[in-house]
Amino acid sequence: MSTTPATLEADDIILDTNVVLDWLVFEQAQGRMIGQQVRDGRLRWIVSDTMHDELIDVLGRLLTLPSLMRWQHRHADALAAVEAWSVRVAEPRALPLPRRLHCTDPDDQVFINLALDRGTRWLLSRDHALLRLARRARLQGVEVLTPERWAATAADHMRLAPEPLA
Repeated sequence: MSTTPATLEADDIILDTNVVLDWLVFEQAQGRMIGQQVRDGRLRWIVSDTMHDELIDVLGRLLTLPSLMRWQHRHADALAAVEAWSVRVAEPRALPLPRRLHCTDPDDQVFINLALDRGTRWLLSRDHALLRLARRARLQGVEVLTPERWAATAADHMRLAPEPLA
């Protein structure tokens, strides 16, 4: 859990597990950009206990799954980053029917539930089941976007701090 105080300007963001892997393990460009915003305090990466536990489990697979073992050297740093930069929040409450959205992937239901329950501005995912909910989630103030789409429009979405003068 993060011990670094977020600025008052930080917007909450929810990252699904694959987006976190893009950032902390695979070091993809959009993942690094999102991570930089989190580290700079411009975004506050929120996770419920369920999301945190899933992420820790998936990161553990870097040590055991042959297809992921080539990234096992990033395991410890990824775990440390999760603890340093994620902010634990309460599990989402059950939403009344008009606000509830059903995700066809039960493992991803917690992400949309948390976003809707907290009124989180962004939920970043590559999961088709979550992305199919984007239009209906937007009606409730939640943008469900791919990391690429978010990165392409980040300046429009965020109150980006000005670059420091040299």
